[in-house]
Amino acid sequence: MQHNPKVLVVEDEADLAELMALNLRHNGFSPQVALDSATAQSLVARALPDVILLDWMLPGVSGVELAKSWRSDARTKHIPILMVTAKSEDADKIKGLDMGADDYITKPFSMQELMARIRAVLRRRAPEHLGAPIRIGELEIDAALHSVKLGGLPIKMGPTEFKLLNFFMHHPERVHTRAQLLDRVWGDHVFIEERTVDVHIKRLRELLGSAGSMIATVRGVGYQFTAK
Repeated sequence: MQHNPKVLVVEDEADLAELMALNLRHNGFSPQVALDSATAQSLVARALPDVILLDWMLPGVSGVELAKSWRSDARTKHIPILMVTAKSEDADKIKGLDMGADDYITKPFSMQELMARIRAVLRRRAPEHLGAPIRIGELEIDAALHSVKLGGLPIKMGPTEFKLLNFFMHHPERVHTRAQLLDRVWGDHVFIEERTVDVHIKRLRELLGSAGSMIATVRGVGYQFTAK
């Protein structure tokens, strides 16, 4: 991990935001605090943080809407986002992941757990061995250029879906459990639920369109990438 990673804390509860910033500083991070979405957008426009801690419930523009906006912007789409939420229902968590969050932590939480999750998302963002371009059927991926093409036409996708596809195409025909995918693609699965894999697989299939069926569900085991 780089020295003093910059962490943007977007939290409208001032006391909690201050406590989070204090613990971040004590753990070797360089925090900035935004108590509302407008301030958060201004700080991100000024300088990109290494990771964003984003409260779900914010006045005005919600944290979920902010995550969706940042994920749709080429400048900010690769920033890891950790959603901080009082919502504990699976449907709410899945919605947060669907909108672009890399992980979530449910209030109340310990500061030790928060620090561990931040380190985990930063490790998952670390560069990995890219390998040579691969073509399977009409699908082609070039990790060095971060490009995916289907039938010669480019497909845009986020960093997690890209890493999933890159892993699948480098390991075709094998059956991978959710735990194995978390370990190999996310890099650390201590704090990530296996349900997270299903969300990103669903999104990846949708992005691949007709080629989405190349990712087969192996009931009771996991997933398999099969060449057509």
